[in-house]
Amino acid sequence: MVKTIRLTTAQALVRFLNNQYVEFDKKENRMFKGIFTIFGHGNVVGLGQALEENPGKLIVHQGRNEQGMAHAAMGYAKQKMRKQMYACTSSVGPGAANMVTAAATATANCIPVLFLPGDVYATRQPDPVLQQIEQPTNLSISTNDAFKAVSKYWDRITRPEQLMTAMINAMRVLTDPADTGAVTIALPQDVEGEAYDYPEYFFQKRVHRIDRRPPTAEMIEEAVNIIRLKKKPIIICGGGVKYSEAGETLKKFAHKYNIPFGETQAGRGLILSNDTMNLGGIGETGGMAANEIAKQADLVIGIGTRYTDFTTSSKWLFQNTEVSYLNINVSEFHAYKLDGVQMIADARVALEEIDKELNNLGGYISGYTDEIEMAKEKFSSEIDRLYNIKYTGKNFVPEVADNFDREKVYKEFHNITGSYLTQSRALGVLNDFMKKNYVVVGASGSLPGDLQRAWRVKEVNSYHVEYGFSCMGYEVNAALGVKMAEPEKEVYAFVGDGSYMMLHSELPTSIQEHKKINVILFDNMTFGCINNLEIGHGMGSFGTEFRFRNKETGKLDGEMVPVDFAMNAASYGCKTYKVTTDEELEHALVDAKKQKVSTLIDIKVLPKTMAHGYGDWWRVGVAEVSDNSRIKEAYTQNSRKLKEARPY
Repeated sequence: MVKTIRLTTAQALVRFLNNQYVEFDKKENRMFKGIFTIFGHGNVVGLGQALEENPGKLIVHQGRNEQGMAHAAMGYAKQKMRKQMYACTSSVGPGAANMVTAAATATANCIPVLFLPGDVYATRQPDPVLQQIEQPTNLSISTNDAFKAVSKYWDRITRPEQLMTAMINAMRVLTDPADTGAVTIALPQDVEGEAYDYPEYFFQKRVHRIDRRPPTAEMIEEAVNIIRLKKKPIIICGGGVKYSEAGETLKKFAHKYNIPFGETQAGRGLILSNDTMNLGGIGETGGMAANEIAKQADLVIGIGTRYTDFTTSSKWLFQNTEVSYLNINVSEFHAYKLDGVQMIADARVALEEIDKELNNLGGYISGYTDEIEMAKEKFSSEIDRLYNIKYTGKNFVPEVADNFDREKVYKEFHNITGSYLTQSRALGVLNDFMKKNYVVVGASGSLPGDLQRAWRVKEVNSYHVEYGFSCMGYEVNAALGVKMAEPEKEVYAFVGDGSYMMLHSELPTSIQEHKKINVILFDNMTFGCINNLEIGHGMGSFGTEFRFRNKETGKLDGEMVPVDFAMNAASYGCKTYKVTTDEELEHALVDAKKQKVSTLIDIKVLPKTMAHGYGDWWRVGVAEVSDNSRIKEAYTQNSRKLKEARPY
């Protein structure tokens, strides 16, 4: 007879999570480090009771905002190479809805996070309950149905015994390298407290092995054949290389066969920037070196990349008429993109197998001579130039020299802030300062572009940028998760003023948990990258600068709105600094490193002084009809570029 144990649904869930393990390359660790919580009536007396009574080894953290705490969970899992993760629980209604954005961010980036939102009553007896949305045509719908569109697996537990199959499937998806992302298990608040006689074997130790999928012999043969036919291949190093832990394998492969590589945001930081085959960032926010070589490449070897529009410059970047694509990816879906030759396999195993077969056939060497070295040297000089740009007065021309009144804007900015510091100069000071034992976190605005183009990576796995969803508000909150994953390192969240105001809820949580993070805040009083986008496509500065409403015009074109971000962070208990010069920034960085509490450096940087594009194009939906001649010209240019791009 099967032995059973009587537990509530919530108690069974907690016990189950405590007994899940991950194994990768024969290394085993507990799958769940803990759970982030914000309790409400939908989860506190159910899942909350289970966690209070017997959390097992799960560490329970108190979040400040449901989206923010879930970003912290994602930051942790990403920094842990998807080998360990957190669960997140919220109450029903707005608490659950707040987590939808974070679930989308996790799924877009293929990062495992388990979402456990409370739900309305399965019995429906007390309906409508507090925070319940009633859909008159379907009473089974709740806020949690919104997770369906952004989850890789979704289920609702309407009876206690359903928990068993639901959680086994949840683990299957969370540990699937080809299809991981957000997993949502909705928990009706009455069912959380209902009991069931669960079989004891449901709680046995389970080891979920993340296997390295090998390619078939036919895949290897096809991949090797196309490589040997081509003279100027380029590798795109994507996130799949990172999570396969294949950085060193790719490095050796690239050097052996003289094949340069460009990096996506997810694949960046595996190999140091000074490596002779590393061309740096590629695509719309890529650099001069990678984009220059990419245009002449006759073979693109995409390894672990989703081929986003930023990576391919909206399918425009690879201009060689003879270009072909070899796609190495554990995901069949991504491997099929761009009509490429598909090699559905783990990145490291795939490279090793290609290497063996090339050796068997007498080897291979690309046709590059000195192009790679020249491209790297040229771009290195360009980065040096960017890092040393200083405001020179009235005739100063910023990197983004679009159609705006520079003299007026800069005078106004200086009068309010006292600063003429450029963003690229601040970036240079930061890059010079960070030499080892650090992690940089970013996500949205102009900073991911600056980081992918110009940041010199000096330490492996020190570059952590979320750009699958480009989610404003990820930066500060994910930095907490990164610090929890690597507590011995200094963690720096690079964030713009717009993203900071969007969400920084877990900054006080970092104080509570004694997990020091450093917030590097670039304040240009603007949604800077979108301001660049609209002005660069013929519009004026509309709805993107932070300005008071003008009583005379009725529009948001009054004076700039000043914000003292240092004062804000100080109210949480952070050590803060106000910076207007590179010397002040250097001093702040040195002092911040000595602190035991989280810090915030409020850097006032001139608008339009971020790095700009390098031989790229990005397709946006420019208006086809307009009375504005600049918009008409932008539409014409957009149409011309579109004709040069690959249609699918």
